[in-house]
Amino acid sequence: MTETATRPKKGDRAPWPSEEFVARLRAQGSRYHNLHPFHRRMDAGELTREELQRWVANRFYYQRCIPLKDAAILSNCPEIEVRREWIGRIIDHDGTADGTGGIESWLRLGEALGVSREELLSEQHVLPAVRYAVDAYVNFARQKPWIEAVASSLTELFGPAAIRVRLEALERHYEWIDPAGLEYFRARLVQAPRDAQYALDVTVERCRTLEQQEAAVAALRFKTEMLWAQLEAIERGHTQPPGQEA
Repeated sequence: MTETATRPKKGDRAPWPSEEFVARLRAQGSRYHNLHPFHRRMDAGELTREELQRWVANRFYYQRCIPLKDAAILSNCPEIEVRREWIGRIIDHDGTADGTGGIESWLRLGEALGVSREELLSEQHVLPAVRYAVDAYVNFARQKPWIEAVASSLTELFGPAAIRVRLEALERHYEWIDPAGLEYFRARLVQAPRDAQYALDVTVERCRTLEQQEAAVAALRFKTEMLWAQLEAIERGHTQPPGQEA
């Protein structure tokens, strides 16, 4: 490719410096769902048992769709080095054998909160708005450029701090929960920072034009809005349409 072919056209906007790009990505943390009133009530010990059960049942639908999202990223990514790294996320959630992985840990969390794994796996308690939001996220990963889907995963930048607060709150305020059922959150305290750093490095390296950088920020904003929308539905507790109740 010649120099003239790669030279920016007159009037093109320059990309943000890396530091500014990262700052704009991190600024999306002000939209993270730990700030939603539902999570604030959870952290304050104000949720009822029924509200926690509604949360764990609906959030499970998101948890079991995470590997589908990551598989979509893999299917769209032409870079073998990235695929080798990213596939570890699927293994973290699916495990390598029965009884392992993040999805299994969430099933145990559900049991600790009084929701059987049969109920969770049946999806009988999943609210329509939750299903719609999660499916939109999976479709985003399938249809958008792979680097935008990678950028959307950067909510993991904000997750560990929120998980620490959540874990402490669940242990302190909800003594009826079996502590063994909280292992999912303990594992994510290790996995999320590692995954977030890799995704951030890849995003900064691959998004070299301002258009790509803006798309990455928009993708992360979309993800925060999806998580917020889930909690809006969970907090309101709308029932299933007629004929879909358990």
